[in-house]
Amino acid sequence: MIHAEGPLLSVDVGARTATEVDVDDVLESYIGGRGVGTKLAHDRIPFDADPLGPDNCLVFAVGPLQTTIMSYTGRMSCTGLSPLTDGLLSSNAGGFMSRPFVDTGYSAVEITGESDELVGVHVTDDGVAFEPVPDLAEATVGETTEYVAAAHDLEESHTAVVGPAGENAVRYAAIITSGSRAFGRGGLGAALGAKDVKYLAVEGDSRPTVEGLDEELIREIHTEASESGSPMKDAGTVSVSDYANAVGALPTKYFQERSYDDVDDIGSAAVIEHKYEKGTCSSCAFACKLPTRDEDSGLETEGPEYETMMAFGSNALVDDFVDIMRSNDLCDRYGLDTISCGDAIAAYLASEAEFGNAELIHDLIEKIAYREGVGDTLAEGIDRVHDELGVDNWSMKGMEFAAHDGRTLNGQGLSFATSNRGADHMYAEMYQLEYPLVAPDRALEADGVAGKSERLVEMENKNAIHDSGVLCKFAFSNMTHDRYARLFDTDWETLQDVGARVVELERHFNNERGFDRADDEDLPYDLEGLGAELSNYYDLRGWNDDGTVPDDAIGGPDLASADD
Repeated sequence: MIHAEGPLLSVDVGARTATEVDVDDVLESYIGGRGVGTKLAHDRIPFDADPLGPDNCLVFAVGPLQTTIMSYTGRMSCTGLSPLTDGLLSSNAGGFMSRPFVDTGYSAVEITGESDELVGVHVTDDGVAFEPVPDLAEATVGETTEYVAAAHDLEESHTAVVGPAGENAVRYAAIITSGSRAFGRGGLGAALGAKDVKYLAVEGDSRPTVEGLDEELIREIHTEASESGSPMKDAGTVSVSDYANAVGALPTKYFQERSYDDVDDIGSAAVIEHKYEKGTCSSCAFACKLPTRDEDSGLETEGPEYETMMAFGSNALVDDFVDIMRSNDLCDRYGLDTISCGDAIAAYLASEAEFGNAELIHDLIEKIAYREGVGDTLAEGIDRVHDELGVDNWSMKGMEFAAHDGRTLNGQGLSFATSNRGADHMYAEMYQLEYPLVAPDRALEADGVAGKSERLVEMENKNAIHDSGVLCKFAFSNMTHDRYARLFDTDWETLQDVGARVVELERHFNNERGFDRADDEDLPYDLEGLGAELSNYYDLRGWNDDGTVPDDAIGGPDLASADD
């Protein structure tokens, strides 16, 4: 099976040490990216660790495809214990960092320990430098990347940065790479900020060679990405907004409604009107990103994507696209996940009857990042503060809900329930099957959850493979079971097994922290037949009916010690 190459570099920022660890057996079993990060984190983070403590570790990892020129591979993964969900979680980001990362020669870099001062961690193929950067305390993402460029002649594509939100332990703080791309969900920016790490910078000239890659298929996929006529190329994920609104799957007014009368003012047409050039990720010819500009104010940002449009638009009853652009830009500047931040602010707007107040929203984003005033409350996330605000708890396992409403798309609702990350639409992407965004022979009826577990298991496993590769989700139209098998030089059944083991490791770690069936059932709305279908899902995965993984199901290489 094709997999990433190179050792793990374990960096202890408290002890100021860096140790290379042979992880070939893990790479061979888990490919790279999320799979490798999950296995390493599962075995190396104590089950009772504090997400904001020194025992938590963050594993940045790439896969084998980042050594190629194939489209859809400008991504990498970060895995750790989430300050938002209190469970094991992987997030991945696009942009341009994955290629400089593989140039270091490492398949993964682990950040552990806790520094006694604010530092930057500079990883090269010659070693690691720890740079005290007290003057960057609470610096924005842009100010930090400017510093790294001046001090080390490295562009923002070489950096992963914590903004003020991460330093101030906002539970949904993001890690920002390439200036505006985010390891967004789950608050891993707060975990890195708690270690007093302001940035990770990478460079080198030691890119490994991955033997056995199917160069013909890689060229085919790259060509198809270039020639694709997908609407995603024009408006990114916002291209689904009109349809989601029409079928009643667009969360609106803090989830009180499911469609927005003013969607035309903030949806795909507004994106196309403000988009001023093509944007992309490293080596990708699909070019789906959204550099947008408001000519009147001069505001430039990247996006917003559909989820951000929901969180700061329909869910907050904001009908001005430029106001949403500004919210997106502020989140990038301060290092915040736009979904959780927007939802938390929408909860506050609901509590204060202030829907549509864009000026207040922009003020709240800054207050959250610096934990000032009510921002200190909202920085904790909806699950921890909904009672104080007097609103419904629109979160799942601690994570705020993405769009693609599960009350309309019931299989997506089921996938929110089973997701180890909580209310994250990308964990299984069942909404693709239910709108549908796939060919008719693969589509599912949106109503009901009965009988959908088999497809859900396959989708969760497939996405774990995707995230281990590491592949962008937009590659789905180019990928068949046969192509997956060719890319990774194995068969589809073996890949499904790899994906299943990744999901199972996440679940087992979270079980050890107290997660079980009750957490899967804790949706903020009723889905008829959910209990029976959860039992079916657990049975298909070989788990106990209480949602826990049998202890004898967990195996594989033991890497509990960084000194081995």
